[in-house]
Amino acid sequence: MAIQPTNDGLITENAQQYYSGAQGFRALSNNANEQEFVTTFNTELYLGSWNQSNVNYGLNNFKVYTSQTGLPNSYTEWLTEMSVGSDNRTLKLATGPGSNAYVVVQLTILTGGNYGQTEAQKAYGEATEDNYGSYQYVKLNDIINNFQVGYVGQDKILPRVKRSDLIFFAKRSMQEFSYDTLKSIKSAELTVPPTLTLVLPQDYVNYVRCSWIDNLGVKHIIYPTNNITTSPYYTQIQDSTGIPTQDNFGNDIEGTSITQDRWHNSDSNLVDGVVQTGSDFSESDWYGYGYGWGITGGYGYGQLYGMDPQVSQGNGWFNINERENKLSFSSNLVDKLIVLEYVSDGLAYDLDSRVPKMAEEAMYAAILYSLVSGRINQPEYVVQRLRKDKISKLRNAKIRLSNIKIDEISQVMRGKSKWIKH
Repeated sequence: MAIQPTNDGLITENAQQYYSGAQGFRALSNNANEQEFVTTFNTELYLGSWNQSNVNYGLNNFKVYTSQTGLPNSYTEWLTEMSVGSDNRTLKLATGPGSNAYVVVQLTILTGGNYGQTEAQKAYGEATEDNYGSYQYVKLNDIINNFQVGYVGQDKILPRVKRSDLIFFAKRSMQEFSYDTLKSIKSAELTVPPTLTLVLPQDYVNYVRCSWIDNLGVKHIIYPTNNITTSPYYTQIQDSTGIPTQDNFGNDIEGTSITQDRWHNSDSNLVDGVVQTGSDFSESDWYGYGYGWGITGGYGYGQLYGMDPQVSQGNGWFNINERENKLSFSSNLVDKLIVLEYVSDGLAYDLDSRVPKMAEEAMYAAILYSLVSGRINQPEYVVQRLRKDKISKLRNAKIRLSNIKIDEISQVMRGKSKWIKH
């Protein structure tokens, strides 16, 4: 079957479908054994089970409601047998809902939607919100299909190409673009537990910023520990002579990190210079760390004169425990609400990954160059032309996605007219 290009330039949803995640139909006849309703959402329907007693019922990304009048508060959830066609668009109801009855397909939405008479009937979920803003993106699978249509075939630059090769280079291009071109920064809202550690997000590549959120919703930057402390990678158990011990299989026996335990149980005031009582001075060797002037200066690490900026703040610290692949926080952040901003490689959802349309042409150029440059007996002038084309289109994509706004720059520059004393 021939690959068809996608209709990314067309809007297929009406306002109700996009904003409310709902689409309405009218039933035909009560005598029909099965009725079909073809939805036109951008989101495909997923039906785990129509039976509420089945555990897969919770996997559904939509609910169906029917009403004989179509009036508000008259819709009830459809709990009879139904199925979804192979196109993931066609909904099939096993028995007719009644002559001229009103049928509504409601994608799951954070508010539960406008249908259903009880909380249990509401369609709670995020399928509708996931669709918001989707017009600015094109799926990686569609990029691959469009590339095959536009660049592969008779009288084209690539007479033939294996789809597996095309998928490989498309994913590699997606990864490289995500690091410095695409909008690949994600954020996770988490609460620091008593253990003071949090597992890294599944698609984590590198962190951008970590902040704790106060009661006003304002974020306060949490800084990395850098030279203050660390989370050791190896924590071998030693014998009385200091030699690491092994188990029956010859592997080192490892325990919990004493360094991290001491850091988690420490008083952050002894590090940031916010001294509460005079007794704080007796619990730390101020002269031995080299961050401040010692007791005779009047304060500790964070004193106003001769202070080290990396410890002169009270927002707390974090570091990454590479051994456990967790974030580790200082003791003053326990139970704090934090937001972790991090870089993803853009491939968390495989071929459903999304590429901004403003970088679509650059993606085609990158895939084309990778495919041609990896083949033997390719004219060098063709390879170099494709390389320059890739670099040029990637530069254009970066400019398009830079999101520079003149009024925002002007607002910042107004403050630069002030004298800055050093």
